[in-house]
Formats: sequence, structure tokens, C-alpha cells
Amino acid sequence: MFGAGGGTSSYREVEETDLLILWGSNARETHPIFFHHVLKAVHRGAQLYVVDPRRTSSAQWADGWLGLDVGTDIALANTIAREIIDAGLCNETFIRRATDGFEAFRSSLERWTLQEGQRVTGVPAQTIRQLAHAYARADRAIICWTLGVTEHVTAVDNVLAIINLALLTGHVGRFGSGVNPLRGQNNVQGGGDMGAIPNMLPGFQDVQDDLDARAAFEASWGVELPAERGWHLSQMFEAMERGELRTLYVLGENPAQSEADSAKALQLLEGLDFLVVQDILMTKTCELADVVLPSSASWCEADGGTVTNSERRVQLLRKALDPPGLARDDHWIICELARRLGHDWGEPTLEEIWDELRSLSPMHRGMSWARLEALGGIQWPCESEDDPGSLFLHGRLWADPVEGRRAPFSVTEWVAPIDELDEQFPIRLTTGRRLDSYNTGVQSNRYSSPLRRGETLDLCPEDASRLGLQPGELARVISRRGSVEAPVRLDPGLRPGLAFMTLHFPDEVDVNALTIDATDPKSGTAEFKATAIRVEKAEPQAQAEETLAGEARPADGRPAGEARPADGRPAGEARGARREEVHA
Repeated sequence: MFGAGGGTSSYREVEETDLLILWGSNARETHPIFFHHVLKAVHRGAQLYVVDPRRTSSAQWADGWLGLDVGTDIALANTIAREIIDAGLCNETFIRRATDGFEAFRSSLERWTLQEGQRVTGVPAQTIRQLAHAYARADRAIICWTLGVTEHVTAVDNVLAIINLALLTGHVGRFGSGVNPLRGQNNVQGGGDMGAIPNMLPGFQDVQDDLDARAAFEASWGVELPAERGWHLSQMFEAMERGELRTLYVLGENPAQSEADSAKALQLLEGLDFLVVQDILMTKTCELADVVLPSSASWCEADGGTVTNSERRVQLLRKALDPPGLARDDHWIICELARRLGHDWGEPTLEEIWDELRSLSPMHRGMSWARLEALGGIQWPCESEDDPGSLFLHGRLWADPVEGRRAPFSVTEWVAPIDELDEQFPIRLTTGRRLDSYNTGVQSNRYSSPLRRGETLDLCPEDASRLGLQPGELARVISRRGSVEAPVRLDPGLRPGLAFMTLHFPDEVDVNALTIDATDPKSGTAEFKATAIRVEKAEPQAQAEETLAGEARPADGRPAGEARPADGRPAGEARGARREEVHA
């Protein structure tokens, strides 16, 4: 929408803004470091609103909670937008001078009265009105979102609908006002910055449309680049299904357990002609591979390299430990592969690789290795060595006249989740993360935690009572794709008809056996957040076996509570020993 894929605001602005909206984000548990900045704002007097189907631990800090029905984000955003316009609270000066498409956008909101918004979203009309007026009247306001917004078949339009609100009110391009996707891992932002997007070269330069950028990379690399976009992750799996993609090279990813409809994903991975996996641990995907390349843990075992966080701050990494066994740095492995394929790139240092990158990416050009080290990180864009970096983005929209292209409004139509609720599947399952665990558990499940309680099916007390289920009792969860069993946990933060599970324990409870692989046509993101299920009591035999196992000890024979590494080796054994075995 604005020309670069990065959050517009800095952490300092989050602390000093007047109003914050966490939309589809339980940052208290899933982005706990970022939430410290949110708490500083709250303690300073800022208002906090949380938009989430669950009354999460983040919502407990909020001035207002909008518990919308799963998959109704566009309906809610459009209703807020209409209320802002009808109340005369939009920033007409900003709209007139810095945006395009306002009239078409306003016409598209005709349906979205407060009453219709309440009917579709389940959020009381008065609560919608309260947030609309608070956001529009705030001097400074920031909206943050995460996977609760983007893991839907309307992922892109959900984001566009939220951005429309910022354009209506002028809450973008100024200190303390912005729109921000929170990144769930330490270098998600950096991956996009470096071109790990099917249509982008490093620095968000479009491989199809930016002819000058493509020519610069071709001249530097001495090759002709394809002028069409590549496949994103979901398209890769579709190509496997068609038989067009037969070889896969996976770096630091565990798709055997992280993909929606995991049974189908596993079948496609097993059907490949050749699979190479490069990782720091022996994941389920590694177990399927023809070749496993053991890599170093770059955050502590690589001497150099950079990561970019949610506020676009590029930071240097410094080595603390030597890699175990035969593990090697990612860049060394890639250069060695290139050499054996007939392209000798020499042995470039990470600083030399970075200097090549910044010679080709204008937004990184001023970030020399020495400056990154001296300043503790720099926020892009930083276009020259006397540029301090950018605290916030898109101040150009407030220039007179506006610099560059104007920001367009988007017409976003609400579409219901693909996996429909009916008499056979009457409960909506949404998935997410918890504070104690990390993604598919490959790393976090190797160690014990006083917070970790294993996988559960979280239900509201009313649903559990109606289904005749007690806390701790084993339930069978069934979708149109598969079934799993998990103990019941009561969560008063859930409303009737809504259930919650995580993806952290796939070896014990493969939640992605339930989720649908329907994807957003623009981004390819799967609809992890909106699965139709039914819940039953588990069969008595399964219940008895689960109870017996719980009272005795886990199936691997270790004492109850002792951490078991995912690769099955004894706890505490050096990772290098396992690596050498894999390498051999």
C-alpha cells in the first residue's frame, strides 16, 4: 500500500502514542518483548483496545475488548470506517491531499451500519462505536496486527481494511501514528528485506516492474534474471500436487508439521524425487530428507550476519559459541554447494556479502558494518552514511505537495470462512501460540518449562458442560479432514461455539491434521484460524490408555516431566554427536 513491506512505527513511538489497537494479536504471550513497550504506554496513560475472538491475556490490560466472530475482521473494519465517516471524524485534509479512491471506498461501506456490523461480527454496536470514536479522535494512534489477521483466506484484504482506517484518520506517516505487522521471529522482517518473497529482489525491488533494479542485479551477478515472479509456499505445494515440483531445498523450516492439512502436506513431501533439508535440529522434515545439511544456530554460532526486527532495525549478530560437530554456517554451506555446482564464489565473509547487498539495495546503502556495530543497529531506510535511519515511515504523505505516489484506499468485501459451520461441525476452532512454546516445538519442547502443560482443547465452560466434558477429560476433535484427541481445559475467555488449540505439540496432538489448506489468493496464506469442528468424548479405551500413560511415565520410558529431545537421544547429549551421525 505504501511501497515497502515494513511496519511504519518504532518501539519508542509505541511507548509514547495515545492509543494502541492490538488486532488479532495476543502480544502478551506471542510477542512478549514487544508487549513490554505496550505496557509502558498503558502505564503512561495510553488507551489500549484489543480486537480478538478470545479474551486473551493481552485483553486483560485493555480499555476495550472487541470479541469478534472468527473471520469477520473486514466486516468490523468497514463498520468502524463507516461510523468514522458518518460521525464527521475523518481527516478530510489528509484524505484530499494524500490519498486516492476515497469516494469508491465510501460507497462500498453503505451496508456497514453499526447494527449490521453487530449482526455479522457479534461485537455490540456501542463497543464498535466507542473504538471508532476513540481511534479517530486520538492525537496519535497505532494499530498492530499479527497472524490473527493474516492466517485467513482474506489475509491481504484484512490488512487493507485496517490500513483504510489509518488513511481515514491520518494516523500514518507521523510520529506516534502508524500501522504495524508484528514479526513473530527474530528475522521474519529481514527475510522479506533480503528478497525471500517470490516477486521481490532485496530491498523490496520488484523483479517484474523495476527494470532498473533488475538490470543492476544482473550486472553485479553476471547473469540474466527471470522477469516473472516465483511460487510462494502454498503454490509450491500445489506444484508438487501437479507433479511440476519434484525437488525441494528447505532451510530452517519444518513444513512436515507446520502446514495446514498436515496429512496432505506429508504425502506431498514424501512423494518428492529429492528432498534436501538444512537445519539446526533433526525435525520431522529432516527425517523425510535424502540429504540433511547440519547448519549452525546463526543467532549465537555464526560470526556476523544481520537480523531485522519489527521496527525495521537492522542489527549485527556476534558469535558466542562454536558450532557443534560438523555443523557449518548457512552461507558457507550455500557457497560450497555453488562451488560443487560449477560456480566458485570464493569464500566471502559475511561483511563482504553485506556490502554487496547494500550496494544493490538503496534502503540499506548507508548501513556499513562499522556503523551497525557502533550504533547498535539502524532502522531502514538509510540511504547514505550520514543518514541516521528512519524512526517512522511515509512522512512524505504530509509533504506539500505529497512526495511520490498517493496512498490508495481499498474496497474490501467481507467473505465468510471457507470451512463452514453446520450441524455436523458446529464449533469454530481457532489456533495460535502460547508464551512457553515456540512454533512446532522442535526447539522449545526439548526443554522443560514450569509454564508448559502440553496440548489441550480449550473450551468455554458452557460448551464443556453441554458436551458433558470435564476438565482433564480426553476429547476427540473432528474436522472434515481428520481427528485428534486432547484433554479438555476450561477457558472463560472463550465464548460459546469457539475452541482454541496450538501447534506446539504435533508429535502428541497433530492439530494441523484438522486445519484446512484453503489459501488467500493474493498471499497464499492458509486459513489456520477458522476450522469447523465437532467435539466428542474420546472412546473409553483411548481414555483409559491415556490415563494409564499419564500416571506411569511417557512412552519413551523417561521419568515423568523429564525433557526429551525431539530426535530421541538422551537429554543432555551434545548436539554435535547427533549432527555427525546425520552428516555421516
